[in-house]
Amino acid sequence: MSSSRLLLFKTLWGWTASLDQACVSAASDRFDGLEVNLDHSCLEALNPEAIRRCVSDANQHLILEIVTGGDYTPDLNCSPAQHFDQIQRGLERAMALTPLKITLITGSDSWDEVEQHRFLDSVLDQIDACSIPVTLETHRSRSLFDPWRMPAWLARHPRLRLTADLSHWCAVSERLMTPDLPPIQAMAARVDHIHARVGHAQGPSVSHPFAPEWAESLESHRRCWQLFLDKSAMPERPITMTPEFGPDGYMPLHPFTAEPLADVQLLNTKMASWLRSTMLIPADSSRSR
Repeated sequence: MSSSRLLLFKTLWGWTASLDQACVSAASDRFDGLEVNLDHSCLEALNPEAIRRCVSDANQHLILEIVTGGDYTPDLNCSPAQHFDQIQRGLERAMALTPLKITLITGSDSWDEVEQHRFLDSVLDQIDACSIPVTLETHRSRSLFDPWRMPAWLARHPRLRLTADLSHWCAVSERLMTPDLPPIQAMAARVDHIHARVGHAQGPSVSHPFAPEWAESLESHRRCWQLFLDKSAMPERPITMTPEFGPDGYMPLHPFTAEPLADVQLLNTKMASWLRSTMLIPADSSRSR
């Protein structure tokens, strides 16, 4: 596999059919793999060997999400020790599926700074024992919810690698993220995976990234994503992105009918096509270290 190749993943967030159908759909839409929550219903009835075979037979890669704290917004009663225990058990299960990468959505924004750093040190020690790359996502309500802490935290935790989802930070900070901002500059060489959803100054998802009213938001995200690709510090690893428009309150709804304003499956396929034609992949990632 070429180190300069951009691999695009189909998210199974909101997917209700089988893993086999997901693989067929991903291949049909020219995705390179699937990104799926380790506890997704499409994996429940399958043993590790069956999952590996299904993905391999479809010539797809796999990225797994491990979510701690009970759900994407963590239970405030879940302690750091409980989060850590869930990570340990999740990594054991995930490693058996031999994914390309693993993303952790972990920690809580409710903890004080001392507890945050103690937790991150423990998590990074655990990650060091993994043979598969593991990253932490910049997800709101989680330990990495605050963009303005990121430069200092990255300096304090040099082992920390990231899944960048800037749409969450748009919602947290009520502004678009741009390449000139200190947190974006600080994290650029530490990003191993990108969630390509477009947020805006008042929320984590625009209704349609190619609608003219969201042109500024799309361009702001594109410029940050391009910086991450340009600064990729691990040329031996493929550059991965997952278009991640989804349901659950992210996609705005028509009033009274509650119908989504756009089809998220179609949006993610269109975003993947746009990324293929738009993102510039460094010929030699090591040049921009």
